Amino acid sequence: MPAGDEGVLTISIGVRVSPEPAGIELLRRYNVALNYAINKILSLNLKNIKDVHRELYRELREWFGLPSRIALDCYRDALANTNAWRNNPRRGRRPRVKKLSMLLHPGSGYRVKEGYVEIIGGIKLRIIGRNKRYDQYENGEARLVYRGDRMMLWISKKVPKLKPYKPRDTIAVDINERKVVYGDDKINKEIDTKIDEAHRWKKLAESLQKRYSSPRYTAWRRRKAILNRIRSYHRKARNILEDWARKTSLEIVRLAKKLGYAVAREDLTGLINSLRKIKNKDHRTRLIIMGYSRLRRWIDWQAMKHRVPLAIINPNGTSSECPKCGSKLEENGYRRLKCPRCGFEADKDIVGKLNIRRRALKILGISGEFWPPSLPPRCQM
Repeated sequence: MPAGDEGVLTISIGVRVSPEPAGIELLRRYNVALNYAINKILSLNLKNIKDVHRELYRELREWFGLPSRIALDCYRDALANTNAWRNNPRRGRRPRVKKLSMLLHPGSGYRVKEGYVEIIGGIKLRIIGRNKRYDQYENGEARLVYRGDRMMLWISKKVPKLKPYKPRDTIAVDINERKVVYGDDKINKEIDTKIDEAHRWKKLAESLQKRYSSPRYTAWRRRKAILNRIRSYHRKARNILEDWARKTSLEIVRLAKKLGYAVAREDLTGLINSLRKIKNKDHRTRLIIMGYSRLRRWIDWQAMKHRVPLAIINPNGTSSECPKCGSKLEENGYRRLKCPRCGFEADKDIVGKLNIRRRALKILGISGEFWPPSLPPRCQM
């Protein structure tokens, strides 16, 4: 996923490389050294890079046999992990890195050259697949990751942030547990979420954990085959939702770009804290794994990538306020709302979409009727 600052986007480009034995062995040494560095930083309460270098550089070079530049990146990686743990108000035990992942500095740490990735120490990894779309931009820091039988090098690059065009209307997006509704006053489209499919895989993982557990002994943690299967089920659930979020956001942004519209979504910051207060465990779990922030991040990224303007709306009252007169709506059947003042009636999702659009038009300064001249089917007064 991307990050951004004024005029620049920082993106990660994946390069698949051959999992050479020398590369895997270096990753394992790096992992042991990284966890050692994390523990020492916390034990000595080190907080700045100068003190960390003084205490760890020689040990990482001599005890773990790391090349000079990788030793520097290793203690930088360790300090970043410890600072993240220190700043987490819900932190538990000391952090421990289990995945084989290594930070690499461009030039002195790694080079991409003639179909190979060269890592300091004489290790060459053959490139199997890559995205050449951003080859003209300079390589930044990278992370080499080995999982299963696949090795990936994720390279960060800074690319210019394109200036958004001036929109003439807005595609409003209303996100719910079961579906995503988007459109304007005339267009009304729906995309079903993948929450049921993802939840099914999560339940399978939990049932395996329960089957191989007892009050005194959690066998699933110690039986490698069962543990790997549980992890694969959780990974499957995450991948389903990630793929759905990526495709859904792309469909929404492409429609907005085709029409010359902006995209408007609700500001769902802090939603996770509200979800944790839901008493029904099954319903709470479904909403949490839905990952609203995942879809939010993909919509924002696709909008920046395609130069589509983005409006972020305060969600308060979007599903209970009449988009025509602003009065409070009353329930009138299953997921149907009706205004007692003007008589407007529509589905709850349609109401949310129209209110998001109306507020976005004000934020973007687009002139025109805030109240739609025509309504989607089943929304006529």
